[in-house]
Amino acid sequence: MTPAPNEGQMRALSGQPIVEVNRLQSKVVGVNERAMEQRFTFNQVAELYDQARAGYPHALYDDLIGLANLSAGDAVLEVGCGTGKATEEFARRGLRVVALDPGPDMIAAAERRLSAFDGVRFVQATFEAWPVEAGAFRLVAAAQSWHWVAPDVRFRKAFEALAPAGALAVFGTSPEPIPQPFREALEKVYAIHAPHLGGPPPEHAYLPSGPFAGDFDRSGLFGRVTHKSYVWSRSFSARSYAEYLRTISRYRLIDETRRDDLLAAIVEAVEANGGGFDAPVETHLYFARRKA
Repeated sequence: MTPAPNEGQMRALSGQPIVEVNRLQSKVVGVNERAMEQRFTFNQVAELYDQARAGYPHALYDDLIGLANLSAGDAVLEVGCGTGKATEEFARRGLRVVALDPGPDMIAAAERRLSAFDGVRFVQATFEAWPVEAGAFRLVAAAQSWHWVAPDVRFRKAFEALAPAGALAVFGTSPEPIPQPFREALEKVYAIHAPHLGGPPPEHAYLPSGPFAGDFDRSGLFGRVTHKSYVWSRSFSARSYAEYLRTISRYRLIDETRRDDLLAAIVEAVEANGGGFDAPVETHLYFARRKA
């Protein structure tokens, strides 16, 4: 298995000017407004998000640089940079990055992470509201963020931002079912405290059975899609698993008291079954070049 990046070895990174963009500009007619608004919940827990979320396998970045034929100094637009985990990997490879995110606290965390790097500029904006820099980028990349961008905007705007022969890379991680006996124990907890959280999570959009490969084709703006997958795992204690869940948008939408009760019950259930587990994870990359 390919190990996840060691977060403890990541340095804290950049302080760049932030462009303020009114979040109301991001609303797009025809999109489920409540679903789109979920992306703003991450900003409430930016520091915890940075600590609790894993990055992506290093092999993914190596593959992506090769697929896009990128060299040091090439320009990358990152959509939804969060706290800068993917941004750092691009910066370490000498790429110039314009990184967008709507959350001011997420941007602040990313700036700290990337303080040692030149060539990174952060912009506080949704992709929808960002004034496109037409033809300026060799790569548009979206790490765990493409499902938060309005479907009627994302491919067209990425196409406009790309230079001729530039490429779009969409990648994200989808959790697999956790092992027994933890799964059975947690199913009982959810049945009591949060039965509405059943069903597939939004991250399943990144699975091969999800929509993204077909969306590239349906846009008519990109060539053949290359798909690569990376299987790895991460270890959780009872506490670290609860902290990770605390950063997930659908948990952020639960009333605080109910959320705290749910997470306390999850901690109790995991501790009663050995105190921790290794969770299987899949990361999927979808890559295609802009058509002329």
